[in-house]
Amino acid sequence: MADTGTDQGSSSDLRMGSLEVRLAESAAEIDWAQALRYRVFYEEMSAVPSPDMAARHRDFDDFDTICDHLLVIDHARGDGPDSVVGTYRLIRRPAAAKAGRFYSSDEYDIGRLLSYPGEILELGRSCVDAAYRTRGSSMQLLWRGIAAYVFHHDIAVMFGCASLPGTDPVAMAEPLAYLHHFHLAPEELRPVALPERYIGMDLMPREQIDPKRALTVLPPLIKGYLRLGGFIGDGAVIDHQFNTTDVSIVVKTDLITNKYSKHYERRSRDAQIA
Repeated sequence: MADTGTDQGSSSDLRMGSLEVRLAESAAEIDWAQALRYRVFYEEMSAVPSPDMAARHRDFDDFDTICDHLLVIDHARGDGPDSVVGTYRLIRRPAAAKAGRFYSSDEYDIGRLLSYPGEILELGRSCVDAAYRTRGSSMQLLWRGIAAYVFHHDIAVMFGCASLPGTDPVAMAEPLAYLHHFHLAPEELRPVALPERYIGMDLMPREQIDPKRALTVLPPLIKGYLRLGGFIGDGAVIDHQFNTTDVSIVVKTDLITNKYSKHYERRSRDAQIA
């Protein structure tokens, strides 16, 4: 099993009450993450499973065996599938090399990211159990786990696809246009939707966009990336299997690593003083 990548932080930072964030440590725990993904994506959000997925009630693909799975575990729910209440899939260059590609390459030309010096990390398959979404603690722990992983592996850039619900770009013209006009990635980092899947996001003139209104429509995950200084790729992609409109996200990790390192420098200094 891969290094947890969270040993740089104290256990108190990776736990909140009965909740803990860490990487999956066994095939069984990966299976539990796949069960959560199935409940969220296919049962709640009406994605279309393959016959094998429907029979097993699991969301899975070839990447699951070679990537790291970040989990939020609620120890109050015992030791089993129900204990996993949040998950993220993490793919670095070595894992992508084993698979022959990154997952995002099915939708976007990510050649500029591949040529970026340093380590890059693809984020995907993010979901939280419905009963834990309003608490906020599960998503906070996932972000803390990602920060620890980024710091541990010296990640320079994170990227991936994030989704807006629905497959009609016209119905989400303002949020898509807002992302295009206000958060387009710099050219040297910019993914571009594959020509056969490209949906233009420039659906409204910049001056007609109400940024506050557009932000209220965006899913919390996308807003979270933007708060980290995230950028958006060129073009959206319709994902009919998941019933979503996808955008490409790129986040330089400077803000994350600076905040993280200062946090632990302060904790270390305080401990020495104590």
